[in-house]
Amino acid sequence: MRVVLDGPSNLGLRMPVPGVVPGCYKLAGALRDRGLVGRIGAVDGGCVTPPRYDMHDWKPGDGVFNAAGMAVYTQRVADRVARFVAEGKFVVLLGGECSNLLGPALGLKRLGRYGVAYLDGHSDFRTVGNSPYVGAAGGEALALVTGRGQDDLTDLEGLGPYTRDTDAVLLGIRADDEYVADVERAGIPVWPAAAIAKDPDAAARKTLEHLERDELDGFWVHLDVDILDAAIMPAVDSPDPGGIDHDQLRAVLRPLLASPKCVGFDIGIFDPDLDPDGQYAAELTDTLVAALQTA
Repeated sequence: MRVVLDGPSNLGLRMPVPGVVPGCYKLAGALRDRGLVGRIGAVDGGCVTPPRYDMHDWKPGDGVFNAAGMAVYTQRVADRVARFVAEGKFVVLLGGECSNLLGPALGLKRLGRYGVAYLDGHSDFRTVGNSPYVGAAGGEALALVTGRGQDDLTDLEGLGPYTRDTDAVLLGIRADDEYVADVERAGIPVWPAAAIAKDPDAAARKTLEHLERDELDGFWVHLDVDILDAAIMPAVDSPDPGGIDHDQLRAVLRPLLASPKCVGFDIGIFDPDLDPDGQYAAELTDTLVAALQTA
């Protein structure tokens, strides 16, 4: 059984302009308006309401902004995801932004050893070790779930790291990603967008070989829609050229989501404020529905 859970957090993104909060918290509503829940045959799992977005007194060097609220929110999402997975439900978490992955990662760590397929146009591996400072957790999410960062986010309940380096795969980054060398040094397999575009079936097959290992209890799929090329999906906070198209995304997602070891996935970063006529919401919903048809 599939269950759709709304996780409308924008806590991990910078403001697009001063005084304006990121609009990705509207993602769930936009996809629901396109009939996603019914089209994938899911039940409604409700909504985990995030705390207030507030970074008025944050300054560089203070660590991750909105961290206290994010920690509380992460545990609430973890409660819901862990319960659904324990009940045998396949979870579709509608974000939000990339720090939403912290909730499923923590919830699954409570249940056992789980991996993650991280589909994103960026590595999200920024840390105080490779950057002057950290701030927006959405740009640090893969680093955070693998235990790199401040303890109030990376070691909740004393369970960090939530995902081992050996149990993660990164797919979709651009050729100029500034942190890819750090990802590779950590031993995390990397499939750049250009390699996926050339052979999406191989990318999915190799990812499954890595994440369907016997020692793993299962895996989660994280999807940041900026994996799509900027010409195809401009309604994100950091659109970049050199991404994949919808056909290639479906080709990668289908086998991952159909795996008996996949327990759920989250979708994030799409910003309806940048999609006034709903074109990109419709195209994204169609891709997600198609990707889940064989799952």
